[in-house]
Amino acid sequence: MQFTATTNINKISVPEWDSFIKNHPNRTVFQSSEILELFEGSENFKPVPVQVSLNGKIAGILLGVIIKEYSGMIGFFTSRTVIYGGPLIDPALNDKPQVIDFLLKELIKEVKNKSIFIQFRNFFNWTDYKDVFTQNGFNYLERLNYLVDTTSEVDTRRRISSSKLRQVKKGLKAGAEIIEPENTEQVREFYDILYYLYKYKVKKPLPKWSFFEGFYKQTQNNKLGIIRLVRYNGKIIGGILSPVTKDKVIYEWYICGLDQEYRQVYPSVLATWAAIDYALKNDIKKFDFMGVGVPDKDYGVRDFKSKFGGELVNYGRFGRINNQFLYAITEIGFNILALLRKI
Repeated sequence: MQFTATTNINKISVPEWDSFIKNHPNRTVFQSSEILELFEGSENFKPVPVQVSLNGKIAGILLGVIIKEYSGMIGFFTSRTVIYGGPLIDPALNDKPQVIDFLLKELIKEVKNKSIFIQFRNFFNWTDYKDVFTQNGFNYLERLNYLVDTTSEVDTRRRISSSKLRQVKKGLKAGAEIIEPENTEQVREFYDILYYLYKYKVKKPLPKWSFFEGFYKQTQNNKLGIIRLVRYNGKIIGGILSPVTKDKVIYEWYICGLDQEYRQVYPSVLATWAAIDYALKNDIKKFDFMGVGVPDKDYGVRDFKSKFGGELVNYGRFGRINNQFLYAITEIGFNILALLRKI
């Protein structure tokens, strides 16, 4: 069986790519041309599409993105390749392991000298194909997640804890509003809250402003998903950025709330509810929290998210270190950076 592959964006037919995704049972917005466009326009992001064809027909695809915190040589030490919800393989093929193997080899060839490690963030169960990833140098890492069924408002509300429903009601009654952004300045207020949260509390990298600005522009054209903000007394105090796979899933990609400053209005609860409510009103079947940590390890946010009635799943991740020596140096660097942020 003779496969051909391309990683050249200019040689990939966008209509064919999108058609393949549109008809795929595991389709996701994170593998779409719209997300590719977002990555292309975002600072320190470089999209990496891989397409495998058989007899002129797409057999499998994946869209990864190389993310760096800085430019130049320092940027390389913060570089990683991330694939959300891929690869996607033609469900009609009998030789899916061969297609996956070919895709992985092409991906590794493309990024092994451009990023320190590769990580697949799985949106569905890959148990049947774990061996293919292992043979290509990937390790399987367990990761938990909650998926909230939003097919029925009555059932969804019944599964959400009474305390969270009360907090939604109290927050709205106190005068908080869930709004669609009216302008870029409001999105910037949301970003500023996220920036502080990620720098001083989460202590993880956050995309630069160009990413959030680009996402907002896409939403104005009814693409990619939604941004919903929590406003109180004219001030943005929280919000959520949620990509949407049409008719299927809405995702919690970035979320924040000034919960300590505005305890009486529960901004993080309202931001979460905003996405769930959008799903209920727009025939979207699930709300995906996009990760709640590692099993058997304390993760404070997990308890908060568990109150929204989701099903606990463990689809895990696949990770591959491209350069062990540089990875070790990077780990030391990030630990030092985390310490400096505490000062």
